[in-house]
Amino acid sequence: MKAAENRLAIRLRNIGHPAPRDIAWATVWLQSCGYTGFKLLAEALGDERQSLTLVRDALGLDLQEVSCAFLAPAIMAEVKANGRAFLRNVRHGLFMLPFAVREDMGLGCPVDPSFAVGGERHKNPYAEKLALAEANGIDIDDALWAELLDH
Repeated sequence: MKAAENRLAIRLRNIGHPAPRDIAWATVWLQSCGYTGFKLLAEALGDERQSLTLVRDALGLDLQEVSCAFLAPAIMAEVKANGRAFLRNVRHGLFMLPFAVREDMGLGCPVDPSFAVGGERHKNPYAEKLALAEANGIDIDDALWAELLDH
């Protein structure tokens, strides 16, 4: 897991993404928990728009279909500073999950195009899956891994 995370972070840093360590960590976290973290990141890397200045409005945060693979660290910082937010026009909302769990924050349905993040979480239902992945490693599709590292 750590080797994959480190290689992915180096690749993301080399192509200029902010928070490459966080993005790599979240990708591996998702994959370790049985989600398609690598596939979602590969899709996000193919997107034309990969950044956005977050501006809270009366409805919350409009993510304008920019992938949460890249926005999640900034969204979490914004929510910590300003409280619970409703997210809309979300792409790859599943990338919010590792950050919300790490910060013990509540999270609405991250596969919905609109959901809330903030509040408190009192249980980490992923600890066992992460421990198993740490002990046994994770499966990575060779072609997808090559695509991520060569993107």
